[in-house]
Amino acid sequence: MTVGNMESVELFDAGKKGRGLRATRELNTGEVVFAEPSFAAVVFDSLATQVCHSCFRHQANLHRCAQCKFAHYCDRTCQTACWDEHKQECGAIKKLGKAPSENVRLAARVLWRIHKDTGIASDSQLVSVDQLEDHMADLPEEDLKKLESDVHTFQGYWSYGRKQHAAEYISRIFGIIKCNGFTLSDQRGLQAVGVGLFPNLCLVNHNCWPNCTVILNHGNQSAVSSTLHSQRRIELRAMGMIPEGAELTVSYVDFLSVSADRQKKLKEHFHFECTCEHCSQHIKDDLMMATAEGKPSADKVKEVTAFSKERLEKIEKSRIERDYPEVVKLCRECLEKQENVLADTHLYKLRVLSIAGEVLSYLHHFSEAANHARRMVEGYTKLYHPNNAQLGMAIMRAGVTHWHAGQIEAGHGMICQAYRILMVTHGPNHAITRDLEVACICVYGTYNKSGDTTCIVITYLYSNIKHS
Repeated sequence: MTVGNMESVELFDAGKKGRGLRATRELNTGEVVFAEPSFAAVVFDSLATQVCHSCFRHQANLHRCAQCKFAHYCDRTCQTACWDEHKQECGAIKKLGKAPSENVRLAARVLWRIHKDTGIASDSQLVSVDQLEDHMADLPEEDLKKLESDVHTFQGYWSYGRKQHAAEYISRIFGIIKCNGFTLSDQRGLQAVGVGLFPNLCLVNHNCWPNCTVILNHGNQSAVSSTLHSQRRIELRAMGMIPEGAELTVSYVDFLSVSADRQKKLKEHFHFECTCEHCSQHIKDDLMMATAEGKPSADKVKEVTAFSKERLEKIEKSRIERDYPEVVKLCRECLEKQENVLADTHLYKLRVLSIAGEVLSYLHHFSEAANHARRMVEGYTKLYHPNNAQLGMAIMRAGVTHWHAGQIEAGHGMICQAYRILMVTHGPNHAITRDLEVACICVYGTYNKSGDTTCIVITYLYSNIKHS
């Protein structure tokens, strides 16, 4: 699909939700509905030296911009491809003496782009950036104070000839970014590395059980000449068949929360009441809070739920401190307490299974990790949409863990299952899908040869998962 091609969608009045996008024809499962380059995007402050500021790939040995000494790139071709975005920023950072926060840098990039393209970067952009929602009137006092500080920093950083903007207008740009910014992941889809603004994507409304998903395509920067590079862009992909005239939706939050918690989060961060079918009818809330088949007493459930909540806080603290033996100890205690009380679809149990599987894999206790990963995947499968990217990634991790535990047949089955899901959500050309395609063949070959072959791709996948 041509980047910026919007022939499959149209803007329409979505009633209480405001504007929305709908399909102008029937869309197939996994089809790219539209692809859109960023209007502006920046790498997170914490990863500024580890992620290319052009293609947003996580890389070792990046080259630093000799002028501002802040921006980093894969190589000269990536740097040349990004110069149009970076040149104003480069001068501003040199003038200030240091790079400001990612929020300020993104706001500045948005305004520089508005000056260049008057808010509409191409004929396929359906609305100007200035027309996007900012929800300034809905921001709490604490957020307004932070915004005021960002505006002050911005005014010392911004430069565009003699053109200055009123604080109110700058605040509005920050509000637009806060409500509409899209988190960008690295090439393996394992870590959030930046944030960008995509005006057409901003028009796609939320649904907790959406019919579309969004991924970042990092483009192709392998050509020697930057003129032959393909742009980084988001791709909106259909998660299933979408009939002509149907509204296109994505989920702004992870589905793994009960409906009341999802509604609260959406209200706090995006300032609207979610009335989708899954929230209105509390669909799957019962599974997320389910008890074990033995029907434990209400008092026992209350006791174990409170214990799990308290333990999860300690587990997260130890995890942040990288005290992994303590994490394992706490997880084992929690799972023992939850056994025969909470079902494997209960959110607290799934959280403990996820962390336990991840940390045990890191510590190379693969057999125990594989058992936890299998139970986690079984729970996820009952809760997530069958073509959910989070589900696909979880199954991929579980498959790799099973492979390392010597359970090759089970690992192969999971990796192939993950591949089928990620083919829908990421497409055949995404880096992680290509790796999985090779892994499916590699694990199968390993299994048929009774473990005599070493799978480089599986080891590579595991290495990326382990260090994410």
